[in-house]
This record gives sequence, C-alpha cells and structure tokens, in this order.
Amino acid sequence: MSRINTRYAAGWLGVALVTATLGTFTGLAQAQESKAPAKNWQAGLSRTDLVRRDLDVDGREVIQVRVDFDAGVTSPKHSHPGVEIAYVIDGTFEYQLEGQPPVTLKAGDSLYIPAGIAHVAKNIGQGKGSELATYIVKKDTPLVVLQP
Repeated sequence: MSRINTRYAAGWLGVALVTATLGTFTGLAQAQESKAPAKNWQAGLSRTDLVRRDLDVDGREVIQVRVDFDAGVTSPKHSHPGVEIAYVIDGTFEYQLEGQPPVTLKAGDSLYIPAGIAHVAKNIGQGKGSELATYIVKKDTPLVVLQP
C-alpha cells in the first residue's frame, strides 16, 4: 500500500513540477513579449500598439502602432520583416534609410520603407513628434530587428 502511495505522490510531484516549470517559462515569455512593444528603445521614445490582424495572404499580418518621440530623440538603427509605411502625425522627422539620402517629413507626410531595409528615425522638431507606423510583415517573427 505505501508503495502505491509513493508512486502516486511521485507522479503528482512530477506533474506539479512540469506544470510549474512550464508556467514559469510561459510567464517569462509572455512578460518579454508584452514588454517588447511597450519597451522604450531609449529614453524618450514609446510605442502604442493599435491594430494587429492576420491578412488574407498566408503567413502575413498587418500591425499598426503609434510611435512617440521626445524632441531630439533618435531610434536605433533597425529593420522589419516586411514593409513599413510611416505617416507623420505631429512634428518633423528625419528618416535615414540605408543607401539613400536623408528625408525630412512633417505632419501629413508619409514614407514607404521596403522590407529588410535598415533605417533610423529622428525627431528634429522642437517638441514631441508622433508617427503612425503600419507594417505588413511575416507572422511569428520579431517586428523590430536591431542593426549594428
């Protein structure tokens, strides 16, 4: 009888250990994933996720975010696993796309950024600047890939 109880207890202990381990890893993964969109690339820059939807094209999704920059703030050099359309809501920005001369955009202007092209955005205005970024990207891949 004690042998059955020991096996029973050991089995439940194993289930509890696996459940706790998976819960910990899942919680960490979700915490990292949920922090990624809200995480500042540097002080003075923040993102607000607005829309994330699957497209009719297999393996693709559309993501739309608002990105707010304090005056003088520059994003790190980065790329995306698909195209980005940047629309300036407020302020003045300078965009530097790899291999192209800098482009200055003001409120109401937009810019098409091809997939995989490294780029930097800088708020060159006097106050806070905001852009609406729309991405058409591969699903289940990181949205932002930092470049050296």
